[in-house]
Amino acid sequence: MIVQVFATVMGVLMSLGYYPQIWKIWKTKSAEDISIPTFIIFSFGTASWFLYGWYMHDIVIMSSFILGVIGSWSVLILTLIYRKNQLPVQ
Repeated sequence: MIVQVFATVMGVLMSLGYYPQIWKIWKTKSAEDISIPTFIIFSFGTASWFLYGWYMHDIVIMSSFILGVIGSWSVLILTLIYRKNQLPVQ
């Protein structure tokens, strides 16, 4: 039981790491320094782990990765939006 609680807490804390990046992109309206390939990997990775947790009916995995799914996909989407808005007009 204690291992599951620890794993859930650590998974949630690690998933919260995306949110300062979301805030910075949103606040500055710039995603110039964000690596798109990295966040594509993170986005599909977190989604895969969440789906695996769902398939296994493992609430620890699902609860750990749902915030990561939201966070990683938010960074990726905001990056694509703000990169598109920053293209030079010809």
